[in-house]
Amino acid sequence: MLDLRGRCALVTGGTQGVGAAIASSLARAGANLVLHGLHDDELAKRTVEHCRAYGVRVSPLFVDLSKSIDEIQRMLVDRAVAMEPGIDLLVNNAGVFIDSPFLQMSEVLFDRTFHINVKVGYFLAQHFANKWIQENVDGRILFTGSINGLLAESDHTAYDASKGAVAGLVRSLCVALAGKRIRVNSIAPGLVRTPLTNQVLNKDTDALKWMELHTPNGQVPTADACGPMAAFLLSDLAEHIHGQTIYIDGGMSTWQQPDLPPSLRGLI
Repeated sequence: MLDLRGRCALVTGGTQGVGAAIASSLARAGANLVLHGLHDDELAKRTVEHCRAYGVRVSPLFVDLSKSIDEIQRMLVDRAVAMEPGIDLLVNNAGVFIDSPFLQMSEVLFDRTFHINVKVGYFLAQHFANKWIQENVDGRILFTGSINGLLAESDHTAYDASKGAVAGLVRSLCVALAGKRIRVNSIAPGLVRTPLTNQVLNKDTDALKWMELHTPNGQVPTADACGPMAAFLLSDLAEHIHGQTIYIDGGMSTWQQPDLPPSLRGLI
């Protein structure tokens, strides 16, 4: 049985989308939560109340992750630990997607992408790993990557590179923390249905049909598909799973050139 009672998780980007789905699954399994978000809006309030309905403690914390690492330490980490000194699960889920063609990508946008998608998670992992080692805590870290870390997408070069870096970081942290009682893994969704993506998919039926055609099981997963896998990877049931990236994409990452005519398939 998946049981996270007695555990406490800090979930970045945990008030909406995939992060909210992860938070819900962790709360259902009994984990207390510190939920980080950017805006204290109605969506965040609904997520917090939804998770509290499982009978766990849920502390919301709103911080702009574009700040410096020192500021994030003070504004996020120190406050989160003050709220819940026993944090032993870290979910590095927060991320940004900046859609700018390669030939027009600016240094500012590139740096923002890597700062939030890679650098913040790196140093949050470093902080909690040091804390857990010092306190002899059995800690677990989960990153949210993306299918874009494996498969390239036109004009999303900075985002693709940042998610590829996340996959590499998960493997490196597995080795760096070997023997330290700290496990590190990642989930990597493809396109999933969230309130944001639904704004496009519900209006553009051609886009939805394209996604269904390019997904082997013919379905676009919802964000809720990500939560149970995240909770599993953070649980004792995944004791021997370390340094892995699990793709939640309906099988999309298994296909090579699905648009090729039958006569060309197998030749490329």
